[in-house]
Amino acid sequence: MFHTYVWSISIFEAIMKTLNSGVCLILVGLLTITAVTVAESNYGEALDKTFMFLEAQRSGKLLSDRRVKWRGDSGLKDGSLRNVDLVGGYYDAGDHVKFGLPMAFSVTMLAWGTIEYRKEITNLNQMGHALWAIRWGTDYFIKAHTQPNVLWGQVGDGNSDHYCWERAEDMTTPRTAFKLDQDHPGSDLAGETAAALAASSMAFKPYNSSYSDLLLVHAKQLFSFADRFRGLYDDSIPNAKQFYKSSGYSDELLWAAAWLFRATGEEQYLKYVVDNGAYMGGTGLAVKEFSWDNKYAGVQILLSKVLMEKKGGAYTSTLKQYQAKADYFACACLQKNDGYNVQLTPGGLMYVHEWNNMQYASAASFLLAVYSDSLSAANSKLTCPDGQVQPREILDFVKSQADYILGKNPKSMSYMVGYGPKYPTHVHHRGASIASISFLPSPVSCVQGFDAWYGRREADPNVIQGALVGGPDRNDNFNDERSNYEQTEPTISASTPLVGLFSKLESLYGNTGEPIKFVHSITSKWNVGKTTYYRHKVTMKNTSQKPITGVKLMVRELTGPIWGLSPAANENTYELPQWLGVLKPGSECSFVYVQEGPQAKVSLLSYQYR
Repeated sequence: MFHTYVWSISIFEAIMKTLNSGVCLILVGLLTITAVTVAESNYGEALDKTFMFLEAQRSGKLLSDRRVKWRGDSGLKDGSLRNVDLVGGYYDAGDHVKFGLPMAFSVTMLAWGTIEYRKEITNLNQMGHALWAIRWGTDYFIKAHTQPNVLWGQVGDGNSDHYCWERAEDMTTPRTAFKLDQDHPGSDLAGETAAALAASSMAFKPYNSSYSDLLLVHAKQLFSFADRFRGLYDDSIPNAKQFYKSSGYSDELLWAAAWLFRATGEEQYLKYVVDNGAYMGGTGLAVKEFSWDNKYAGVQILLSKVLMEKKGGAYTSTLKQYQAKADYFACACLQKNDGYNVQLTPGGLMYVHEWNNMQYASAASFLLAVYSDSLSAANSKLTCPDGQVQPREILDFVKSQADYILGKNPKSMSYMVGYGPKYPTHVHHRGASIASISFLPSPVSCVQGFDAWYGRREADPNVIQGALVGGPDRNDNFNDERSNYEQTEPTISASTPLVGLFSKLESLYGNTGEPIKFVHSITSKWNVGKTTYYRHKVTMKNTSQKPITGVKLMVRELTGPIWGLSPAANENTYELPQWLGVLKPGSECSFVYVQEGPQAKVSLLSYQYR
């Protein structure tokens, strides 16, 4: 469907005043914009959108330069009824409860991806977003860990919250705070939070050593609390049981100890996972899922990495038992486990659970990518009951999962909101489905949200960029309805493994060898009413040693006029002006466009060497 952009005279005049001379620009007029199918996945774009989703899930006082403009401050009094500051952190999904267990797991996944793929994330200029995403969680965990044996594990009441459909900025539901202590233990939640802080200390070590040290202090204390005072967190916080019921805490204790060993190198933590491997299931349980509730596969692959890096020492024999179970998980995902495999949909997606299956597919894919790298570094192969598998074959399977998420599936639909030409538009998310507070400042009440917004047939008024929805059923069927929360609700625990996954895939399959380099900049901005418009300048430089001609570009997420390019035959595709002809080695040419919000996505479609 075509959308015609109507610009007032005042806006048009403002645009014209911002145009500078001296660059090879030619006016091509006001354009109509539509999306087209892209043959190859753009993992770098998907990574950027994943960070935007996490920004949309932030609670507390938001940054002034935030990219998600439709979100505002919320939960600014969290914890005040219990005389503790619990402002910040993340909402778990389409609701507004801050559930500790999935939040801590999500931060662990963010940190792990940042550790494993530091170089790749840095090369993509995304390290700033990665560290901010981690810190938004770790700052909250530090606040929540008020004493060595006290951890505030949840803010908000799940039942009352789910009875309302309202924006985070309008919350009227109780912001009850729940805590763990010696008399009300929660080894799973405290253990996962310890893992998150230990992993995050590694992520911050090269950039902020004092903050890294602080995270490690809290991680050690929380692990001691989790191990010494044992119990299920949802027995101490029954309100969580209906939403994030824990299946046990042994995996989280092993998980935390493994991360503390990686972060500190202290033998006591490695000894812990070895001494407790059989008792707690680490060396005995073979699993086919990895999630916020079940960490065994993560423990097994993390300790396999220790083994293959030859850091096992006297504990090598037990670490080999952990690796045997890591192999079971990987072989099951790759359909080479003598029939005991993870189910695949007809379209090839890993299918683990009916409710929000994408979180299992994304987490497993990230684990497989990490394991592939470990095997490759050790010059080793994966040995399965149905044959040996090269590390690159594992990555090929991982790529198939990522590509399915981004649109290479029977529905030709991206299950990441805002990515590609076709994606879910009726997301089960309160903030996305109700007009932004910046456009509708009057409060939307609990019942009013259901009456006026929940059942609307129109698309969401706010596109929640980067949200990975629950995804299709076991037969690749998907129903894009707001009430279909099993398939259309996004979660932070599903999205955070994608940070490492997309970074890895972009480094392998991204357009790193292209002869034209794009440099984006904002040269001016102005306000028209309450709307801020930006003048974006894109400079193209021929970095090759040969003249280039026949340049065609794709410009996506463009919502305003563009100057300096000529429209090509297909929608969203553009060419250099005919008079320019050839882009000589080392030469540059620029084009500009004007719009509100984030920059458009520019990519090179085709070119010829002259």
